[in-house]
Order: sequence, then C-alpha cells, then structure tokens
Amino acid sequence: MTAPNVPHFDPDRSRARAAGDETPVVLTGADLTIADIEAVARAGVRAQLDVHARERMQEARDVIATLVSNGAVVYGVTTGFGDLASTVIPPEQAAQLQENLLMSHAAGVGPAFPREVVRTMLLLRANTLALGHSGCRPIVVDRLLDLLRLGVHPVVPEQGSVGASGDLAPLAHLALPLIGRGRAEFGGRVVTGAEALLAVGLEPLTLQAKEGLALLNGTQMMSAIGALLLADADRLVRTASVAAAMSVEALLGTDVAFAAAYQLARPHPGQIAVAAELRHLLRDSGLQASHHGHAHKVQDPYSLRCQPQVAGACLQQVQDVARTLLLEANGVSDNPLVFGKEGDVLSGGNFHAEPVAFAADNLALAIAEIGALGERRIAMLIDDSLSQLPAFLVRHGGLNSGFMIAQVTAAALASENKSLAHPASVDSLPTSANQEDHVSMATFAARR
Repeated sequence: MTAPNVPHFDPDRSRARAAGDETPVVLTGADLTIADIEAVARAGVRAQLDVHARERMQEARDVIATLVSNGAVVYGVTTGFGDLASTVIPPEQAAQLQENLLMSHAAGVGPAFPREVVRTMLLLRANTLALGHSGCRPIVVDRLLDLLRLGVHPVVPEQGSVGASGDLAPLAHLALPLIGRGRAEFGGRVVTGAEALLAVGLEPLTLQAKEGLALLNGTQMMSAIGALLLADADRLVRTASVAAAMSVEALLGTDVAFAAAYQLARPHPGQIAVAAELRHLLRDSGLQASHHGHAHKVQDPYSLRCQPQVAGACLQQVQDVARTLLLEANGVSDNPLVFGKEGDVLSGGNFHAEPVAFAADNLALAIAEIGALGERRIAMLIDDSLSQLPAFLVRHGGLNSGFMIAQVTAAALASENKSLAHPASVDSLPTSANQEDHVSMATFAARR
C-alpha cells in the first residue's frame, strides 16, 4: 500500500502567530499547531477546509459509496458497532443507523465543558476528517466549521469517556446539533440543536453511511483539553523562570549555579534552556556581578539552585507532550479507515488513546513540580531565618500578618497537586461486553 497523499507533518517545527493575527486557519489535516488551536478556540479566528483536503475526502467517500452499493460487509459502514459488528444493516437503513448511533452514544453526564474546549473539539474533529481517511463527505467538515464560524457551540458533558474507541459519548453530544438534535449554546442561551440551526439559517444534515461513526470515533475531547492546557503549561514554565530569577535577587542568591559550562556538563536540553533563561533575566544584576569571582556565597538551597534541573525537566515534559498532542491532532483516530487511492477499508485500533493518556499524566507531573518548587521559594521569602527579609515580608509584624497565609494557601495547593498528579493511565475497566477490554482512561487524565 502506498503512503497517503497528505502533507508531511513535522512535530518539531514551530509556527507562532502574532498577537491579533486573524488569518484563517486552513485545515489540511496534517499541520495544525497549538497556536492555530488557540487562535480558533480563544480568539475566534476562522477555520476553513483546504482544497486538496476536500478532494481527498471526496475520493474516500466514493470508496464508501461503492461498498454500500455493492452490498459489501464492512464494519461500521454496513454493520452495527462494537459487539454488534456481526449485524448487517441494509442500505435503506444506513441514514437511520447513523442517527441512532449518535443518539444512543450521547450518554455523557456532569457539567458541560466551557466554550473554548468545545470550539477546540469542533476544530480537531474537522481537522482529522480533513485527512480523508474517515470516508465522510466534505459537507460534514463544512458544517462543523459553520458551527465554529456562527458561534453555535454544542453542549458536551464532561464525563462519560474511558479513552478507548475514542471519546464516544462526548463526541456524540458534539455531533448531535449537526442533525438538529441535542443542545447547543448560542447567543448566551442553551437551546435545542434544531433551534440553533434555525437561528443561523442552517438545515440539519442527513448523515450517510459511515458518517455517524466518523463523527464520534476519535480522541478529540481529551486532545482538546490537552492542547489548551499545553499552551497554558508552556507559559507557566516560562513564567516560573521569571519568578525564580526574582526570588534569587530577593534572597541574595547567586547565578553561579546557572553557568553555561556547568549546565553543559549534564546536557539535558530543558535544563540548559532554563539556565540560559535565568542568566538572561539576571544579566544586568549588580548583585550577581558581585558574586562572580568571590566566595562569600557558595551555594543556595535547592529551590533556587536547582531551578534549571527541576523546571528544565518540566520543560522537557511539556515539549514531549507537545509532540504527542500535535501528532494526535494531525492524525486519524477513527475506525475503520478508508484509503481512497487503493479502495481499501482497514480496521484497527487508532482510537486507543494510550499516547494521550501518558501525555496528560506527564503534563500533570510537570505542573505539580513547578508548583512544588514555587511553594518552597515562597516559604523561604517569608521566613526571616532563611532570608535577610522582614518576617512574612511585612513591617510591624504581629499587628500585620503579611504574607503568612499566602504561603499556607500555596502549601495547600501544592499538596492538592500531588493527589491530582496521580496517573490515570494505569487504570482500565473493560467495556462494551469485553470487546473493549483495555481502555486508556486518557479523558480523565486530561480532565484532571
């Protein structure tokens, strides 16, 4: 089988967007970035389907149409789903099957996701369909992008996915308004899917064979949360360097431990990057200049001295998570997959979200460690036995408590983070009559 005719995806490249850049995001299925995701989800930038992606989608759709017309038995196309895969569905019931699939799988519970998560889900689902391996018509992607463009945001409950066979329940809720079902938030009100479509002048879609499955079989809920948190975590790691540099100054610490030669002796890329950031932030400090060539300050406590080693390890985790989530955002987690040029339809397990589960768990570890290190510096700053600063950073201590309770709150949050960082990916409960006998729990890993 030849390789699919799609753009090459390089997860290491960086394509930043300038603030206020409203250039539309063009979905090829293969080169979506975190900056693109943020632009659409948080800044309302428009997205549109690439012309070549449209051609690939139509090519794959023609394969599905041929299979249906020939009466072929293909999982998810002319059969039931999961443990009902041996039940053949006649062609005249194909549309009803798709609607039944969405309705039966919309079994999520709990509070609804915020708007930015839902917008990211719509974008990611459109992008994965754009690769042309899901066998749905281009109009399905057009309609997902219409919801984004017109501000129709499906109501998607947070709970109900185990992260294998994808995010079935959440994605079913996401797709229901396309067919005039479910609920959506529009204009600040929650209305029925039919009311939302009527308000923006759209007709409900009548889904054809395979399209219902193509809409709900994937990892777009967990990936949506992960992508947005990744953007925030990247800013958190870099902000932590600023806080650390300020703490070094306030506590009369030394930047000697951040020297390039010292860091290169143990060449972890994240460690080297954070140390360089600290040196840059402290470059004009008269205090640091006074330490160079003198021995009056040999070394500091670990929460200052080991910022490159700890935050650098966290930065590496964030970068590894970015690689995983970008690959996921630009891959196909549907099943079965259609290969248009060859006319093949192949079943497998791309919907299993173990890579995303590990990524979310590792991101939680990195966030917790950044917080733990920050709490220790706060404790040093308010403790006059460890610093040359007033106790609790306040004059007239006793009359005023200063930042005493700020550190207590930081300690409470750091402790809570430890529990939240417990991995979700080590758990599994079989579902779907043991057809799905190992699941990733990646969705909870991302939500947590």
